[in-house]
Amino acid sequence: MIGLLQRVSHASVVVDGATVGAIDGGLLVLLCAERGDREKEADALLTKLLAYRVFADDAGKMNRSLSDIGGGLLLVPQFTLAADTQSGKRPSFTPAAAPEDGRRLFDYFAGQAASRHAQVATGRFGADMKVSLTNDGPVTFWLQVKPPAAKELAKASTKALT
Repeated sequence: MIGLLQRVSHASVVVDGATVGAIDGGLLVLLCAERGDREKEADALLTKLLAYRVFADDAGKMNRSLSDIGGGLLLVPQFTLAADTQSGKRPSFTPAAAPEDGRRLFDYFAGQAASRHAQVATGRFGADMKVSLTNDGPVTFWLQVKPPAAKELAKASTKALT
């Protein structure tokens, strides 16, 4: 699974003119399930992002996590994060999970997040969303937890290059 984390002072998602999710200070996370992802990868990504230290402490260093500050978490489904852009002039989305798997994993992730963190809002899977944010910093991080098959393939590719 892929999570693109953006530290925000405000973020919101609008669908058909209505706000479906909004937070003040916290993290906006664009979330993408890839082929082969399971609940295990979703759990690992959630654990990492809740503990990821991207907020300033009293000395101004990024030493506090979302859990530490009790900030909001806005989750937005974003299958295009899995795009293969290596060739041609049009992205391929074959690395993304099938829509039904993507929806299931997004819903699972959002449910787990809500059970572990007080302030969780979401966008709407499959909808044409308008996402607004004020990126604080700006601070943006890409987190990825690969399924086992992808990890083995990456190791084999690395070995072949050496």
